[in-house]
Amino acid sequence: MDFSWSPEQTELREMVIDFARKHLASDVAALDRTHAFDRDGWRKCAEFGIQGLTVPERYGGTSRDPLTTIAALEALGYACRDNGLMFSINAHMWTCEMPLLAFGTDEQKDRFLPGLVRGELIGGNAMSEPNAGSDAYSLRTTAIRRGDVYVLNGSKLWVTNGPVADLIVVFASVDPDKGQRGVSAFIVERGMRGFAVTREVEKMGTRTSPMGELHLADCEVPVANLLGKEGAGSALFTHAMTWERGFILATAVGAMQRQLETCIRYARERKQFGEPISKFQLVASKLVDMRMRLENARAMLYRFGWMRARGRTAVLEAAMAKLAISEAWVQSCMDAIQIHGANGYAVEYQIEREMRDALASRIYSGTSEIQRIIIASLLRA
Repeated sequence: MDFSWSPEQTELREMVIDFARKHLASDVAALDRTHAFDRDGWRKCAEFGIQGLTVPERYGGTSRDPLTTIAALEALGYACRDNGLMFSINAHMWTCEMPLLAFGTDEQKDRFLPGLVRGELIGGNAMSEPNAGSDAYSLRTTAIRRGDVYVLNGSKLWVTNGPVADLIVVFASVDPDKGQRGVSAFIVERGMRGFAVTREVEKMGTRTSPMGELHLADCEVPVANLLGKEGAGSALFTHAMTWERGFILATAVGAMQRQLETCIRYARERKQFGEPISKFQLVASKLVDMRMRLENARAMLYRFGWMRARGRTAVLEAAMAKLAISEAWVQSCMDAIQIHGANGYAVEYQIEREMRDALASRIYSGTSEIQRIIIASLLRA
């Protein structure tokens, strides 16, 4: 496997870094304090082409292959500090755009994808419920067909982009007696009668990514908005999760690179007992560990992208990448705080916020425990 970047990929990485430094330099600490979503940043990312990386040119995207997409997202995470904004973009791409591409009708693709790529529409995904988290298919939301509409009833929780989304892929059962085989997916649009965001979820981290609870009360969804076939929700969800788990932490790898460089620079400049702290063995060891984690995380990420580029399903590799990168990111944030000492605990250095943001990566897209279950089951297969 050759993971060296081509001249075109290198140019794209540099372009993304330059773009992010110039146009995504908002006061993230202020946005974090107020739990504000950076709509201007979202729009600028769309204009640059981030939301359309994997979407065919026919719909306004740039048809980037998986490794090139990873290169762009890693560069975005390196140069942009707004982890919430990037998390929202990832949710939009992997759980809304990609299911539409794989399972949508031509009419659905023509209707929704151009707006999603341009950033005019914000997408999301609603699977989890108050009593259905890791056990996703125990959902209670129902969809009963009545003529040319499906009537949806139920509640959804932990919906990334929910409070700002224009369309959400909602999972509901058309026949609860069939269990997982009855789960289907529907494109629910903002403004449909019976659809409401009942509250916004206040979180420890990724506060700049809106998350909400949704309520569907006799919500009438046109049959034309059924995504895929009835009962295909399981296949659609697995497809979306494989893309999401493999790609969602590409930005985190970029953040880990930036964080390591920041820590090295700080350790060289910060003096204690008349010496730069980089000369102290325990500090140097933390820097070494951060570099080792970064390289291991990057290798996992690139291997997943390499396999997807060759048409492999890569379910195992996606789970391993998600698990390895999330755990590495959290530990490196902890080391970064320790290297900075009291400064690392202070808001102005922005490391404590990265720590809060990183912790969520061990939960979303399937917890670290769920990733281990997936990996173990595939090892036994």
